[in-house]
Amino acid sequence: MKSLHRPDLYGWSTFNPARNIDFNGIAWIRPDGNILIDPVALSNHDWNHLESLGGVDWIILTNSEHVRSAKEIAVQTYAKIAAPAAEKESFPIACDRWLSDGDEFVPGLKIIELQGSKTPGELALLLEETTLITGDLIRAHTAGSLTILAKEKLLNPAEAIASVRRLAQLSKVETVLVGDGWSVFRDGHLRLKELAATL
Repeated sequence: MKSLHRPDLYGWSTFNPARNIDFNGIAWIRPDGNILIDPVALSNHDWNHLESLGGVDWIILTNSEHVRSAKEIAVQTYAKIAAPAAEKESFPIACDRWLSDGDEFVPGLKIIELQGSKTPGELALLLEETTLITGDLIRAHTAGSLTILAKEKLLNPAEAIASVRRLAQLSKVETVLVGDGWSVFRDGHLRLKELAATL
Protein backbone atom coordinates (compact mmCIF):
# COMPACT_ATOMS: atom_id res chain seq x y z
CA MET A 1 0.00 0.00 0.00
CA LYS A 2 1.16 3.53 -0.76
CA SER A 3 1.50 6.28 1.82
CA LEU A 4 -0.98 9.09 1.27
CA HIS A 5 -0.92 12.67 2.58
CA ARG A 6 -1.16 11.66 6.26
CA PRO A 7 0.97 9.08 8.08
CA ASP A 8 -2.18 7.17 9.10
CA LEU A 9 -3.62 6.85 5.59
CA TYR A 10 -2.65 4.40 2.85
CA GLY A 11 -4.03 3.61 -0.57
CA TRP A 12 -3.83 0.86 -3.17
CA SER A 13 -5.36 0.47 -6.60
CA THR A 14 -6.36 -1.78 -9.46
CA PHE A 15 -6.41 -0.47 -13.02
CA ASN A 16 -9.71 -0.63 -14.90
CA PRO A 17 -8.98 -0.81 -18.65
CA ALA A 18 -12.58 -0.16 -19.69
CA ARG A 19 -12.59 3.26 -18.00
CA ASN A 20 -8.82 3.84 -18.23
CA ILE A 21 -8.63 4.80 -14.53
CA ASP A 22 -7.60 3.27 -11.24
CA PHE A 23 -10.12 1.95 -8.74
CA ASN A 24 -8.82 2.89 -5.30
CA GLY A 25 -9.02 1.39 -1.81
CA ILE A 26 -8.13 3.37 1.31
CA ALA A 27 -6.85 2.24 4.70
CA TRP A 28 -7.09 4.43 7.81
CA ILE A 29 -4.67 3.10 10.44
CA ARG A 30 -5.82 3.94 13.96
CA PRO A 31 -5.08 2.70 17.50
CA ASP A 32 -8.70 1.68 18.08
CA GLY A 33 -8.89 -0.50 14.97
CA ASN A 34 -8.07 -0.01 11.31
CA ILE A 35 -10.74 0.87 8.75
CA LEU A 36 -10.75 0.08 5.03
CA ILE A 37 -12.91 2.07 2.62
CA ASP A 38 -14.14 0.56 -0.67
CA PRO A 39 -11.28 -1.97 -0.73
CA VAL A 40 -10.14 -3.39 -4.04
CA ALA A 41 -8.20 -6.66 -4.20
CA LEU A 42 -5.02 -6.76 -2.14
CA SER A 43 -1.78 -8.11 -3.58
CA ASN A 44 0.33 -10.40 -1.39
CA HIS A 45 2.56 -7.42 -0.64
CA ASP A 46 -0.45 -5.31 0.38
CA TRP A 47 -1.84 -8.11 2.57
CA ASN A 48 1.49 -8.35 4.38
CA HIS A 49 1.67 -4.59 4.74
CA LEU A 50 -1.87 -4.40 6.14
CA GLU A 51 -1.15 -7.18 8.62
CA SER A 52 2.02 -5.40 9.76
CA LEU A 53 -0.12 -2.33 10.45
CA GLY A 54 -2.58 -4.26 12.61
CA GLY A 55 -5.01 -5.81 10.16
CA VAL A 56 -8.55 -4.49 9.76
CA ASP A 57 -11.53 -4.13 12.10
CA TRP A 58 -14.08 -2.45 9.84
CA ILE A 59 -14.78 -2.07 6.13
CA ILE A 60 -16.93 0.87 5.01
CA LEU A 61 -18.60 0.64 1.61
CA THR A 62 -19.80 3.90 0.08
CA ASN A 63 -22.34 2.15 -2.16
CA SER A 64 -23.36 -1.25 -3.51
CA GLU A 65 -21.36 -0.72 -6.70
CA HIS A 66 -18.19 -0.54 -4.57
CA VAL A 67 -18.44 -3.91 -2.82
CA ARG A 68 -15.32 -4.87 -4.78
CA SER A 69 -13.23 -7.26 -2.62
CA ALA A 70 -14.90 -6.44 0.70
CA LYS A 71 -16.51 -9.83 1.20
CA GLU A 72 -13.29 -11.76 0.60
CA ILE A 73 -11.29 -9.45 2.88
CA ALA A 74 -13.92 -9.70 5.61
CA VAL A 75 -13.93 -13.50 5.42
CA GLN A 76 -10.16 -13.62 5.86
CA THR A 77 -9.89 -10.95 8.57
CA TYR A 78 -13.23 -11.22 10.43
CA ALA A 79 -13.71 -7.51 9.75
CA LYS A 80 -17.20 -6.07 10.11
CA ILE A 81 -18.86 -4.25 7.21
CA ALA A 82 -20.77 -0.96 7.20
CA ALA A 83 -22.76 0.37 4.24
CA PRO A 84 -25.43 2.95 3.27
CA ALA A 85 -28.69 2.71 5.22
CA ALA A 86 -30.60 3.72 2.09
CA GLU A 87 -29.58 0.42 0.46
CA LYS A 88 -30.30 -1.77 3.48
CA GLU A 89 -33.11 -3.73 1.80
CA SER A 90 -31.15 -4.59 -1.34
CA PHE A 91 -27.45 -4.55 -0.43
CA PRO A 92 -25.70 -7.51 -2.10
CA ILE A 93 -23.69 -8.68 0.94
CA ALA A 94 -24.38 -8.98 4.66
CA CYS A 95 -23.51 -5.90 6.73
CA ASP A 96 -23.08 -5.24 10.43
CA ARG A 97 -23.94 -1.55 10.49
CA TRP A 98 -25.94 0.86 8.34
CA LEU A 99 -24.85 4.47 7.95
CA SER A 100 -26.92 7.60 7.42
CA ASP A 101 -26.33 11.31 7.03
CA GLY A 102 -24.85 12.91 10.13
CA ASP A 103 -23.57 9.69 11.70
CA GLU A 104 -20.10 9.76 13.23
CA PHE A 105 -18.79 6.28 12.51
CA VAL A 106 -15.90 6.67 14.92
CA PRO A 107 -14.58 9.90 16.44
CA GLY A 108 -13.34 12.10 13.61
CA LEU A 109 -15.12 10.29 10.76
CA LYS A 110 -18.42 11.85 9.71
CA ILE A 111 -20.92 10.40 7.27
CA ILE A 112 -22.44 12.51 4.49
CA GLU A 113 -25.28 10.96 2.52
CA LEU A 114 -25.44 11.94 -1.13
CA GLN A 115 -28.57 11.87 -3.27
CA GLY A 116 -29.09 11.34 -6.98
CA SER A 117 -26.05 9.17 -7.72
CA LYS A 118 -26.43 5.75 -9.34
CA THR A 119 -27.35 4.13 -6.01
CA PRO A 120 -29.58 5.51 -3.25
CA GLY A 121 -27.91 7.29 -0.34
CA GLU A 122 -24.31 6.93 -1.52
CA LEU A 123 -21.88 7.86 1.25
CA ALA A 124 -19.08 10.39 1.35
CA LEU A 125 -16.80 10.36 4.40
CA LEU A 126 -15.29 13.43 6.04
CA LEU A 127 -12.16 12.65 8.03
CA GLU A 128 -11.28 15.24 10.66
CA GLU A 129 -12.81 18.01 8.51
CA THR A 130 -9.91 18.15 6.05
CA THR A 131 -10.02 14.89 4.04
CA LEU A 132 -13.10 14.02 1.97
CA ILE A 133 -13.44 10.42 0.74
CA THR A 134 -15.85 9.85 -2.14
CA GLY A 135 -17.30 6.76 -3.77
CA ASP A 136 -18.91 6.98 -7.21
CA LEU A 137 -20.52 10.38 -7.67
CA ILE A 138 -17.36 12.48 -7.48
CA ARG A 139 -14.39 11.08 -9.35
CA ALA A 140 -11.40 12.29 -11.37
CA HIS A 141 -10.56 11.00 -14.83
CA THR A 142 -7.90 13.71 -15.29
CA ALA A 143 -5.27 14.53 -12.69
CA GLY A 144 -5.86 17.81 -10.87
CA SER A 145 -9.59 18.24 -11.47
CA LEU A 146 -12.78 16.56 -10.31
CA THR A 147 -15.81 15.46 -12.26
CA ILE A 148 -19.03 13.53 -11.63
CA LEU A 149 -20.67 10.42 -13.01
CA ALA A 150 -22.09 10.68 -16.50
CA LYS A 151 -25.61 12.12 -16.46
CA GLU A 152 -27.14 8.96 -17.91
CA LYS A 153 -25.93 6.97 -14.89
CA LEU A 154 -27.49 9.27 -12.31
CA LEU A 155 -30.77 8.40 -10.61
CA ASN A 156 -31.59 12.10 -10.32
CA PRO A 157 -29.23 14.65 -11.89
CA ALA A 158 -30.71 17.61 -9.99
CA GLU A 159 -30.25 15.87 -6.64
CA ALA A 160 -26.74 14.78 -7.62
CA ILE A 161 -25.78 18.36 -8.45
CA ALA A 162 -27.23 19.55 -5.14
CA SER A 163 -25.12 16.93 -3.35
CA VAL A 164 -21.96 18.15 -5.07
CA ARG A 165 -22.78 21.73 -4.16
CA ARG A 166 -23.27 20.66 -0.56
CA LEU A 167 -19.78 19.11 -0.52
CA ALA A 168 -18.38 22.27 -2.10
CA GLN A 169 -19.44 24.13 1.06
CA LEU A 170 -16.96 22.14 3.16
CA SER A 171 -14.45 24.95 3.41
CA LYS A 172 -11.79 23.07 5.40
CA VAL A 173 -11.32 20.25 2.88
CA GLU A 174 -7.75 20.06 1.61
CA THR A 175 -7.73 16.54 0.16
CA VAL A 176 -10.31 14.61 -1.87
CA LEU A 177 -9.63 10.88 -2.02
CA VAL A 178 -11.75 9.40 -4.81
CA GLY A 179 -12.82 5.82 -5.26
CA ASP A 180 -12.34 6.09 -9.03
CA GLY A 181 -9.50 7.95 -10.71
CA TRP A 182 -7.00 10.54 -9.47
CA SER A 183 -7.18 11.87 -5.95
CA VAL A 184 -6.61 15.56 -5.19
CA PHE A 185 -4.12 16.24 -2.40
CA ARG A 186 -4.11 20.05 -2.28
CA ASP A 187 -6.77 22.75 -2.50
CA GLY A 188 -9.55 20.18 -2.38
CA HIS A 189 -12.15 22.77 -1.42
CA LEU A 190 -11.25 24.87 -4.46
CA ARG A 191 -11.47 21.83 -6.76
CA LEU A 192 -14.93 21.04 -5.33
CA LYS A 193 -16.03 24.63 -5.88
CA GLU A 194 -14.72 24.51 -9.44
CA LEU A 195 -16.68 21.31 -10.06
CA ALA A 196 -19.87 22.73 -8.57
CA ALA A 197 -19.54 25.82 -10.79
CA THR A 198 -19.55 23.67 -13.93
CA LEU A 199 -22.79 21.83 -13.10
